[in-house]
Amino acid sequence: MTAWSWTYEGYDPESERLREALCTLGNGCFATRGAASEAPPGPAHYPGTYAAGCYNRLVSAVAGRQVENEDLVNLPNWLPLRYRLRPEGGEPGPWLSPDGPQLVRHRQTLDLRGGTLTRRSVYEDTAGRGLGVAQVRLVHMGDPHLAAQRTTFTTTGWAGEVEVESGLDGDVRNAGVERYRDLASRHLCRHRTGAESADTVWLRCRTVRSGIRIALAARTRLDRHPRAVVRTRLTARQAVQTLRFPLGRGETVSVDKTVALYTSRDPVPTGPRDAAVGAVGRAPGFPELLASHHRAWDHLWRQAELDVPGEAGRILRLHLFHVLQTLSPHTAGLDVGVPARGLHGEAYRGHVFWDELFVLPFLNLHFPEISRGLLAYRHRRLPAACQAARETGRSGALYPWQSGSEGREETQRLHLNPLSGRWLPDHSRLQQHVGSAVAYNVWRYCEATGDTAFLHAEGAEMLLLVARFWSGRAVWDPGLARYRIRGVVGPDEYHDAYPGASEPGLDDNTYTNVTAAWVLSRALDLCRSLPRDRIGRLFERLGIDTGEPERWDDVAHRLHVPYHSGVLSQFAGYEDLAELDWEGYRRRYGDIRRLDRILEAEGDTVNAYRASKQADVLMLGYLFSPLELAGLFRQLGHRLDDDRWRATVDYYLRRTSHGSTLSSLVHAWVLVRARGPDAWRYAEEALLGDVADVQGGTTAEGIHLGAMAGTLDLVQRGLTGLEARDGALWLDPAPLPQLSKFRLGVRYRNHRNVDLRIRAQRIRVAVPASDERPVRIVLMGRESLVAPGTVRWLDLPGP
Repeated sequence: MTAWSWTYEGYDPESERLREALCTLGNGCFATRGAASEAPPGPAHYPGTYAAGCYNRLVSAVAGRQVENEDLVNLPNWLPLRYRLRPEGGEPGPWLSPDGPQLVRHRQTLDLRGGTLTRRSVYEDTAGRGLGVAQVRLVHMGDPHLAAQRTTFTTTGWAGEVEVESGLDGDVRNAGVERYRDLASRHLCRHRTGAESADTVWLRCRTVRSGIRIALAARTRLDRHPRAVVRTRLTARQAVQTLRFPLGRGETVSVDKTVALYTSRDPVPTGPRDAAVGAVGRAPGFPELLASHHRAWDHLWRQAELDVPGEAGRILRLHLFHVLQTLSPHTAGLDVGVPARGLHGEAYRGHVFWDELFVLPFLNLHFPEISRGLLAYRHRRLPAACQAARETGRSGALYPWQSGSEGREETQRLHLNPLSGRWLPDHSRLQQHVGSAVAYNVWRYCEATGDTAFLHAEGAEMLLLVARFWSGRAVWDPGLARYRIRGVVGPDEYHDAYPGASEPGLDDNTYTNVTAAWVLSRALDLCRSLPRDRIGRLFERLGIDTGEPERWDDVAHRLHVPYHSGVLSQFAGYEDLAELDWEGYRRRYGDIRRLDRILEAEGDTVNAYRASKQADVLMLGYLFSPLELAGLFRQLGHRLDDDRWRATVDYYLRRTSHGSTLSSLVHAWVLVRARGPDAWRYAEEALLGDVADVQGGTTAEGIHLGAMAGTLDLVQRGLTGLEARDGALWLDPAPLPQLSKFRLGVRYRNHRNVDLRIRAQRIRVAVPASDERPVRIVLMGRESLVAPGTVRWLDLPGP
């Protein structure tokens, strides 16, 4: 492997689905898993192509109930290209694939810099006839509708013919997640196929209920060979071209397959079929496509500069690669959100959770137009969020825990525990803190970009209506003389009810209450910053009474925050739960990340114990700098000093199973400042989360996009203390020994590329000469101005 490549030597069917996920290629509009083009779907292979925002609903019979789920649809497979040998005067041999006995050598390499997947295989039959096959695949980053693969064949020790079948396969379903096996999975219908010319075939279909029309066209050509024989075979769901061509001893021939994909969600004057056929007909040859694809990736890498040495840097580059394949500049023009598992698989059904909380902070400083597009997705679904709030008897906006095409709540009512085989009630829709995440992202985006136009329009509507919801959600408790938010689920997810309770939900989740107070305060800041007539018109449009901000201010200062034993409580009553025998469960089960499943299979419940799936209270240390967090608690009438925060960190560190890839990331972030020497263990686990499939089989179902983007941001903001606020870049470095030297370029407001180089005791700041004004840098409280075209070294204060 090199710093810019990811290589797998040999063929391992047990690891193939994981490799397929990590070798996915995409361009922000659609992505295709790195499945073998010559192998049929099966236990080792799962080809999947997913278009951003292409969802469909199906109804399934589950545990005696009719359950409706919306899924990101697995689209027709454009990869199929299989081949076999036909020796001179002989019968054709078997179709070759890595799963067959003819495989001698195999290697696949993901080129991060160029955005390609190269697969090299060597086959040999029982007669000693060898065939070398090299395939280069791309999903074009410049033209978001094109993909291509060049397959090159070289003979060794024989002459004869090679037979190649290239096709489009519409006989697909969503079958990439084992625990969904009992759910309806046929999302496509009304298939039609056709041949446009001797080298081009097409396939069209539509989703069953959402009615999205989908079309693919494929052009298959030999780079040279006038004697090739070409046949076309069309069935209801497949369009296949067969090519036969002679090969001499040691001769090499390439077969180029170019594909175009369109849906009815694309703004084209013609239908998807005509658009796909036209695009593939106009597409240049493979060398030209590859060159323009490389240029597009080169432009992206220049905008997303993050240079970290060593193995950590190589993994971070892989993470950035997958973030950009899911959320590229093309995404900015689409009506899509942040799919938690990327466009890499079917886990979580392709839904949008709160993962943008971990993704947008990185994008804000490199690709703010993508962040704005993702926030626009939330704004378009603001009416649905307002309707959801009304259905609970409240005003304002209640964003769903899981969102899809419409912005309604897509969280399942039942979920399967694979250990017990039981379908259980799912109460995760009570994670109402997702609204605070939306408001947080609006505010941080506007701080980083200075986009006041968005803040005063779409951003204001989201922020004010989320604040209005929290104000209505808070109930006054005269006994405590505090407001309380009851019946929610926090980020932990293990705890969704009190032991023995007849109703789900918990009271006064600290994370929920503190972030609600922050949202209310930012809404008040916005109201104060706007002219009275403007805020009046905004209130009138949103139906907000002019007296409501007074209550917002009261709630923001008097929300209840529970404590016990000198630490922050995860929720009211947490101290009444039993302690878990952590060592006993580790001895019995080894991996106890999904402790909830283990306990349920034993007939117990994790609700009874002080045990968390992932960071909950500690998420506050991820969202807010120590200074801002201390200020928030002062606002709520509490003192949060370093000692109390460290005690809280230590307390929950001992009681967390890290059943989410986000957990190790948040703990690394918090420990950098609370207990630096211990942070690397969690940072390393966050880096390896998908690469080593730390969660045990989940990455094969789709990468963890939030964790990948979060590791990038751990370097960008966590280790530098970087904040964009008050018209300056604030820095408060806390580097780890293992990550003490790195470089990043950030885009801050009108500054296109502020170059930061972090060293153990110094920071180098360079501002391009093309910038119009100097950059204000506040390093650990000391302010400096760095003029355009200059470089300054800033020393960190001594201990």
